[in-house]
Amino acid sequence: MWYEVLPGMAIMAACLTVPGFTTVFVQRWSNGDKEKRVARNPFQWAMMQRDKRLSGASKHYVVKGLENIH
Repeated sequence: MWYEVLPGMAIMAACLTVPGFTTVFVQRWSNGDKEKRVARNPFQWAMMQRDKRLSGASKHYVVKGLENIH
């Protein structure tokens, strides 16, 4: 019957969605609970470079003065 395909579809859906969610949580964990920044235009890129330069840590997601807090 048609409902016999539902368990297989559920397994496939889980296998396709778990890596996407896992990537988001691993990036947040490794970047100190901050979202990954994306520079889609030159202004955003310039702001990321400014943040990197001002923090002095060569990372745009490190807040100045909080470099050693994990």
